[in-house]
Amino acid sequence: MKCFFALCERNMKLFFKDKGLFLTSLITPIILLVLYIAFLANVYRDSMMSAIPEGFVMPEKLINGIVGGQLFSSLLAVSTVTVTFCANMIMVQDKLTGAANDFSVTPLKKPMQAMAYFLSTMSVALIICLFAMLASMIYLGCVGWYLSAGDVFLLLLDTIIMTLFGTALSSLINSFANTQGQMQAVGTIVSAGYGFICGAYMPLSNLGSGLQKVTSLLPGTYGTALFRNHALRGAFDELLSNGVPNEVVKGIRDSIDCNLYFFGDKVSVGAMYGVVILFTVLVIGAFILSAILLEKKKTKPVNLKNKTTKTK
Repeated sequence: MKCFFALCERNMKLFFKDKGLFLTSLITPIILLVLYIAFLANVYRDSMMSAIPEGFVMPEKLINGIVGGQLFSSLLAVSTVTVTFCANMIMVQDKLTGAANDFSVTPLKKPMQAMAYFLSTMSVALIICLFAMLASMIYLGCVGWYLSAGDVFLLLLDTIIMTLFGTALSSLINSFANTQGQMQAVGTIVSAGYGFICGAYMPLSNLGSGLQKVTSLLPGTYGTALFRNHALRGAFDELLSNGVPNEVVKGIRDSIDCNLYFFGDKVSVGAMYGVVILFTVLVIGAFILSAILLEKKKTKPVNLKNKTTKTK
């Protein structure tokens, strides 16, 4: 285990030593938050106000709190997955530099080396995501705070679970990347597309019924819904206390994906956790299995045919 933790420490030091990579990973969630505020806040506000019945006067703080909760949950839903691909670059870089081959002379087997990359990536990504969570909470405190201590704890739990899922996904995908171009291509695709398929940028209720059924099979959808539920629970309770009918609040929850439906049946929060955890375990298992198969492939003896030479 000493070699295992030494490799974890080495991977983390290499990441933080690369100032450009570290600062880029750290600043990216803050840039996303600013972009969300600039471009998505008005969209979220108009969508919510259209669902409020005429005659109801809503406090500005409550409106900002609901919009801020949506931005908060969108940022964490995206960052917990995309940041892990930046944090996992050390694994691919070691392949390019040949450092990964040097580890073969150590007593640490390939599956344990893979788990060392996994643990270091998880640790680095979690630090960055917690920083993004803190920045989002500061923003939410400025515009409208309706979170309880329980909500903050559940958001922290969601961040840990989704970062674990993102680490598993990035580790599995990057285990097959052998060049800098492949690594950058994967990171670009995930950064550009993940926010759409998980419902962070656009509510899934705005998509067609076919796409909604497809996204209901993806774990990222349920991760986003968990963030939505816990970031907005207090604000929705405040809506009810202001006299907004329960049916209207339910309609708002449906429109912003707090409520998810799997082929017509509403999915409970417990089931959302179950889906995310199950997929995380499956992806981690696939990652470990790929490391074991790679180990067997490299250690498989080569059968040489005996060749006889004829002498005259």
